[in-house]
Amino acid sequence: MQTEETIEINEWVKTIPASDIPADGGVCIRHNGEQIALFNFARRGEYFATQNLCPHKQQMVLSRGMLGDKAGTPKVACPFHKKQFSLETGACISGDDYHLKTYPVKVENGFVYLGITG
Repeated sequence: MQTEETIEINEWVKTIPASDIPADGGVCIRHNGEQIALFNFARRGEYFATQNLCPHKQQMVLSRGMLGDKAGTPKVACPFHKKQFSLETGACISGDDYHLKTYPVKVENGFVYLGITG
């Protein structure tokens, strides 16, 4: 569900019930004052988490973005200007020099957990 690089997770934070995230959609949560977008990519059977802030126009909107894939890479497109970002790496895959912060996620006992690093 995340990048191939090794990520050391310091803590798994219990967030919300997985059932609260619409299939093939997202929701916004707050953790330590930061807005985080949680996505249920039901077509792939995977969950993802990124910052909610779209770096293009500095709007807190990515949780309302459109999910899809590009050449097998799961992505979210900003609902306003359609900038596309990899849900795995946070890289902008629409040719621009933007990047999202991504978080490891897991689902256990019906809840989504957010991996906090460093």
